[in-house]
Amino acid sequence: MATFRSIEWLEDQKALRLLDQRKIPAEISYLTFTSAEEIARAIREMVVRGAPAIGVAAAYGLAVTAWQSKAALLSEVEAEVAAAERLLRASRPTAVNLFWAMDRMAEHIRSSAPATIGEYREALVSGAHDLALKDIEVNKAIGDVAMALIPAEVTVIHHCNTGGIATVDYGTALGIIRIAHEAGRKVHVYVDETRPRLQGARLTSWELDQLGIPHQIIVDGASGMVMKNKKVDMCIVGCDRVAANGDVANKIGTYNLAIVAKEHNVPFYVAAPTSTIDLAMASGDLIEIEERDHEEITVIEGTRVAPEGARVFNPAFDITPARLITGIITEKGIVRPPLAENLKKLFQG
Repeated sequence: MATFRSIEWLEDQKALRLLDQRKIPAEISYLTFTSAEEIARAIREMVVRGAPAIGVAAAYGLAVTAWQSKAALLSEVEAEVAAAERLLRASRPTAVNLFWAMDRMAEHIRSSAPATIGEYREALVSGAHDLALKDIEVNKAIGDVAMALIPAEVTVIHHCNTGGIATVDYGTALGIIRIAHEAGRKVHVYVDETRPRLQGARLTSWELDQLGIPHQIIVDGASGMVMKNKKVDMCIVGCDRVAANGDVANKIGTYNLAIVAKEHNVPFYVAAPTSTIDLAMASGDLIEIEERDHEEITVIEGTRVAPEGARVFNPAFDITPARLITGIITEKGIVRPPLAENLKKLFQG
């Protein structure tokens, strides 16, 4: 696979470089950011997307703020970073990795106990680097854990994009597919197009093409027909948050796919790093669901496809109830029903 880095710290510029995922597959381009305001906007506008990638990008946003600061006192730089953290936390509400990453950065600074501006800046960079490296390590571990589920020949339905560009590298659900392919499994993937932003058609298909993994794009509404008439072994999706009871928030359309999988007795698996599991959130009913601009639905590539003034409801995510989930694949193992009980045990262990 050609090397495309979704997130890169530019040491010489003390800046963050992001792969502009809005342009794929037509164009592979990068943008450089020198402020938390710019990075927060990049998160909101989906230059960078995918829960793990958002968390790591926000972590680097704190480092960018400290390095670009002109303040002369450590306390002033810390105040600027605190303001940047508030801004970044507000950029997208559903993905818990964003808040998890901010909390891990705060813990890293406390343990580092920097006494000067220079030490503080270095601590923020090293903290963000640690999160980036951990993300790759966790993604590979998720793929290794999942190999127990993957037969020699396997057909998978995948929704949205969960690969190396939604993370630092490898990916979660798509990382499982990649590792299975690299291990010699004969893999075929049905790729949900994933309306309205077409992350499946644009991004997942592009990544699978880079990897040489056979796949076919299907419209989101075709999954029932595919499961009824084709051999489908499993659905594997990623997620943006797992509640304590096992409910899962993921890209809009995931709930529909899970219902169809249940109807056709197709196992439905969720790939989730433990950083995405939020035991403080009792159920999916409590997860804030981001609503996005109506033009994501009414305008495609600059062309209006709906009547002027048409009313729109555009939730970015939906909640898949725990009862529809066969298992949650984490870096620590596969969590099976009863999910509420076994998620708690995962963290106790």
